[in-house]
Parts: sequence; structure tokens; C-alpha cells
Amino acid sequence: MNKSYEVEYCNLELRFERRDIQNLIRDLIKEGYSLYWRETEDSFIVSIRTDDHMTKLRFQQTQEGYKLIGDYRIHDSRLSEWMEKLIGDTRGHAIVKRFKDQQILVENILFGEVIRMVEISGFEQRVLYQKESTLTHEALHTLFLSTEGEERLENIETQIDESLDRLNEAIKTGDTEKIDECKKVLENLRFELIRLEK
Repeated sequence: MNKSYEVEYCNLELRFERRDIQNLIRDLIKEGYSLYWRETEDSFIVSIRTDDHMTKLRFQQTQEGYKLIGDYRIHDSRLSEWMEKLIGDTRGHAIVKRFKDQQILVENILFGEVIRMVEISGFEQRVLYQKESTLTHEALHTLFLSTEGEERLENIETQIDESLDRLNEAIKTGDTEKIDECKKVLENLRFELIRLEK
């Protein structure tokens, strides 16, 4: 396996039933992954070991079932393929960042479909793909009827506040690497915010 392989999944939101999580655990075991899981009052946590990394997936309990939320950094190509299939199958939302050499490929996924793809090299950004119509009529209707859009807006606004705090600290300490990292995170969050507010 390529040791430098790395994919980051941000603002992940996938919806599941309890039996879906049990099926996922079964499938991961069949694939040969070492894992364990635990359940709390409001969540289901699945920890997956891959070589020298541990990935903890957190499924938060909702009124309708469970949703996989949060940010995850994966260093295993097979697990990454599995995660992307999961995003597509559940018609989930995510920002996927693929790190290769000095480049980052950022994909914005909404309802399981890539709507924007940007290549970042240093301070240079190049839009490789932009879907004309971001949401179908059905997707807009679903978003309108649920509180999902509002929840995602609140989540992004919170992340922007936290990222601005981190940027402020980095500026105070003069950590240029951290400053660049915070700026990239804020740029991605800005795109997401603009898209959701349309």
C-alpha cells in the first residue's frame, strides 16, 4: 500500500437504520478488518484498525435512526473506497479531500453526487468541475421538508467560528503552516455555506 495515501472526509453526514450499521460491521469483518464497537445512550461508535491507524466512526442517534457525522482522515485505500461507496449508496453529503504530493483534490458531494471539484496546489486553485444545477427539484423538496439544511448551516457556521479562532491563534504564534491550513479550511467552508444559502 502507498504509505503517503491519505483522504479526508469533512462535514460527513450519512443516514442509517440500526440494521444498516450491523450490516456494515459484518461487511467490514468479512473484508478482514479488525474492529470493535460500543453503544452509548446517544451514539454507536465503530473503531476500525488499519495497519498503524485507528478510525473511529461515530453514528449519532436521531429520531429517524442514526447518522454518521464528523470529519475522518483515512490512510487505507480499501477503506476509503468503502467509505465513498457508502456516501453514494446513502446519498450522503461530504467534502472529500485527496492528498497527493503537493496537491489537494477537493470534491463537494451533495446527495451522493459530486457537484464541485477543485484542485489546490499551494495558493493556486483550479476548478476542475462545477455542476450547473446543484440541487434537483426532488433534492430541494427533501431539504426544505427536513431540518437538515438548517442543521448543516448551523454546523458550518460553528466550524467557521472554530476555524477563525484557530487562525487567530496561528497568527499570534506566527505558525505559517497552520495559517495556510486554516485558510484552506475556511475557503472550503465558505463554498459550502454559499451553496447551502442559495
